[in-house]
Amino acid sequence: MGILSKLPVKSLTRFNCVCKYWCSSFQTPHFISNNYHNNLENNNLNLLLSRCDGNTFQRYFSQLSNEKYQNYIVKQNIHLPFFKNDRPSVYGACHGLLCLLDPSKDKAAIWNPSTREFKILPPSSIQRPPYLDDVSFDHASFGFDSKTDDYKVIRFVTLTFVNSEEQYPHPHFMDQVELYSLRSNSWKEIPCPDYKPTETTLGNNYVDGICYWKTETGAYLDFRGLILSFDMGNEKFSILPIPEFVGSFPEYYVNLLVFNGSLGAIVYPTEGIDTSFDLWVTSEGVWTKQFNIKSISGVVRPLGFGKNGDLFLRDTNDEVLLFDASTQELKELQINTYLDHFRFTISLHAYFLKRIQENIEKHVIRQPARDASNEY
Repeated sequence: MGILSKLPVKSLTRFNCVCKYWCSSFQTPHFISNNYHNNLENNNLNLLLSRCDGNTFQRYFSQLSNEKYQNYIVKQNIHLPFFKNDRPSVYGACHGLLCLLDPSKDKAAIWNPSTREFKILPPSSIQRPPYLDDVSFDHASFGFDSKTDDYKVIRFVTLTFVNSEEQYPHPHFMDQVELYSLRSNSWKEIPCPDYKPTETTLGNNYVDGICYWKTETGAYLDFRGLILSFDMGNEKFSILPIPEFVGSFPEYYVNLLVFNGSLGAIVYPTEGIDTSFDLWVTSEGVWTKQFNIKSISGVVRPLGFGKNGDLFLRDTNDEVLLFDASTQELKELQINTYLDHFRFTISLHAYFLKRIQENIEKHVIRQPARDASNEY
């Protein structure tokens, strides 16, 4: 089993039919953990671009090659029949699994892009009063509780209602938080923190049992950045400061992300023709600047990191660029986003190949992914 645990997921899938012992062994938590960490050590990083089809307006994913010499070309497009007519976003990756959620609807799923297996999550358990005007689900995060061997999803729920008896009726908002447990296959409401996430993260926001969001306090020109965290084990929120040297508000954007398995922040100015980027990473509460990228012209925002510190960016034409950390060169990738709809919503998501956990119901997507090279 030690040798088999070093194999990629596609090989393990083929070996399922060799014998019942191998098939059952591949599903044990011990084997799954070894296989995941072997992929991690071998840097078997996989990249997905979340996009919107320009003709059907359907959300889909482009799987990129993970070899730099291939310039991260699109290998295939993956369509999601279980989210047809919806617009799901990715809210975190954990152990090779992704959490998908449509913020405007009570619909969420845990998806394994390596095997195409997925599980639709049950409806929200939060009580909705009859006078409710709207409900939204946002700022979700997905992670693993090692204490109970359980995958969990946390999300913020905003209830909107208008009191028609007021002299000047206006929307009122009520924030609530609920937590999903895969082991019990159910949601439960948990106490809402004093702070609410104010921005989305770049890709993943889960590190070693803890989820992170950026939040802030203070008025305009007196913003103070904070980090809201949630421990999947004890199910408690905490507040952490963002060091002042990372960047002041509102002159700089500060996007949280995961870099090489640690919580990081990429900082860049809100204005200016040429954009520079600083990457800060924290370890045991100490923030350290990893590198600085100076004066990149025409770049709008970062998308996230690939292998070996390569930074993906979106330019003013909504095309995807790559900054090669080893050569300090900027190149445009041939991803052809000009046919996409809502090109400004393109996002990058990284995950490691992994066998699906044994307690996730298997609903295999049998619709084959189409080859993107023939379509886009």
